[in-house]
Order: sequence, then C-alpha cells, then structure tokens
Amino acid sequence: GTSRQIPQTIIIGVRKGGTRALLEMLDIHPNIVVAATEVHFFDWDENYVKGIDWYRSLMPFSYGNQITIEKTPGYFTSPQAPGRIHDMNSSIKLLLILRDPTERVISDYTQVYYNRVESHKPVQLFEDIVIKNGALNTKYKAIQRSLYDVHMEKWLKHFSLDQIHIVDGNTLIKDPLPELQKVERFLNLPSRIMSSNFYFNQTKGFYCIRSDGRERCLHESKGRPHPLVNNTVLEQLYSYFREHNAKFYRMVNHSFDWH
Repeated sequence: GTSRQIPQTIIIGVRKGGTRALLEMLDIHPNIVVAATEVHFFDWDENYVKGIDWYRSLMPFSYGNQITIEKTPGYFTSPQAPGRIHDMNSSIKLLLILRDPTERVISDYTQVYYNRVESHKPVQLFEDIVIKNGALNTKYKAIQRSLYDVHMEKWLKHFSLDQIHIVDGNTLIKDPLPELQKVERFLNLPSRIMSSNFYFNQTKGFYCIRSDGRERCLHESKGRPHPLVNNTVLEQLYSYFREHNAKFYRMVNHSFDWH
C-alpha cells in the first residue's frame, strides 16, 4: 500500500541554517517521511534534465496519509529553483529555516575549513577571507548566501507568503518543540511531536532525538566550534547585514532576534 510520491513539502534552505536538524526532527512525526539525501533536483541543471520521474525515484515509499519531504539547502539561493518548483506544483508548501546571517557566514566558513583540513588542503583565516584591502569582501559566497532579502525576492515572485513557513534556526537549536509545533500547524498535521522526543546532550551542547525507542544525535560534523572572530570584523558584518535584515523583516512581516 505504499508508493513513491513527489514531495508535498520541500525544505528549501538555507545552507548552515539548521536544515538537517529540522528534517531529522520532523522525521519523528508518523505522518512525515523524508528523503535520505539532498537531491539537488531544482538547482543543478545536470539533475533537472533527468526529469520528474527520476526525482520521484529518489523519494522514500509512503502511505497515502503521509507527507513526503526533501531538503536541499541550495534551493534558497538558486536563481532557477523557485520557477522550477512552481512549475512542478504551484500550491506546494515550503519550509525555510534561517538563522542570524553573521552566524550563518561563520558556520559556512567553519564547514569549508574542516572539509579542507580533512582533505589536507590549505586553509585561510576567517578574517583573511572576509576582509579584502581593508574592506568587507561582499563577493565572498558565504556573505552572498546570507542576503536573505535578495533571495526571498525571487521566491515571492512565484509563491505567496502563506506558502512559505520560516523556521527560526536559532530557536530550533535552543528549544525545538515550539518551532516544530508551528511546522505541524503549517502542514495541517495532527500534533504528534512532544517534548519527550528530545533530550539535551551535554557533551555535544545541543538537543538529540528520542523516538521509536531509539536515541540519535546529529552527525559529528554538526555543532562544530566556530573560530573566535575579531570584534571589529564582527561589527562590520553586523553593520552590512542590518539593512538587508530590515528589508527582509518587512518582506515577511516578521522580525527575528538577529544582530
């Protein structure tokens, strides 16, 4: 009685915003099934040309009462993804998880830093990448990805605001349940995720998941310590994002506790 379904909901981003945590936590819900890997169907041309049946073949089997969800953080910043997703299903519900843009930049750098260390490639200090000739290097991809207003504008050309639910990534990590309950309501699902599904892991410093008699934490690559960043550089980042954040708040009729 199961079949593979095209997702009725997609977590569209943002990279280093908490997409994996959100997906794993939603997977607790009996009416949700999740794709195991990031599919990159709508943002990578080489996958998109394979067609919708290829996309469906990567989805998990589900029952008729279950919602299929996939997450690919690259969708949010992709110029093509909004139109392509709209072409597939104009009434789809989208989940967007965001965090403080400066924190997101540092987290983005941290992931690349560790990947380079593990691959024995040369690494640069955060400040040496973010500052060029004494000024903020606004062309740095990690900074570009944190311009939420610029990317959101593209999504709002194709989708109404009530189709996009924004999850506060900073809150999700500190207190998961209220954010997940908002998602349940947005997806019109019965309330099934409970506080007993989470426990705080002192060693890792974040919440882990308890469901079906099993306990699991996010991969060790999550929650890595960030480098200590020079205060002057931090202030430059805060200052740069301030106007973009204000514009984003107006766009989505909601404020966040960001610098």
